[in-house]
Amino acid sequence: MSIEAALSKSMGTVPECVAGGVVDLASGMLLAIKTVDSHPREVIDLLAAATTDMFAGPNVMTIEKLFKRARGIKEDDHHYFQELLVNSDNLIHVFLRGKRFADYVVVFVCRKSANLGMVLTKARISLPDIEAAI
Repeated sequence: MSIEAALSKSMGTVPECVAGGVVDLASGMLLAIKTVDSHPREVIDLLAAATTDMFAGPNVMTIEKLFKRARGIKEDDHHYFQELLVNSDNLIHVFLRGKRFADYVVVFVCRKSANLGMVLTKARISLPDIEAAI
């Protein structure tokens, strides 16, 4: 199954989902996007860069490095930030780092009226299917 097909299938299970995407943190590229609304091209172009900043920006990497050092943990490729949830005026944005491939983030955007618990649960359940398509 293609990434686009897996993303589309997953969006159908996440409550009130209006958009989804897959971001490659290593390259900073948007690998797939599906949305029910039209968005300005500038916004879509910045989605991958903003997601990369949230998970792998210099300040985030420094924080992770300091936590590892403070806890006596060997510096490796493990990342502390696994999920981010952003509530905007009208939407819920869920960002999930891949479990099998930590350099990928799956993004779901849902209407604010959606049940947050169900959004998180369904988004998490969908992650393996999307990762299988990567």
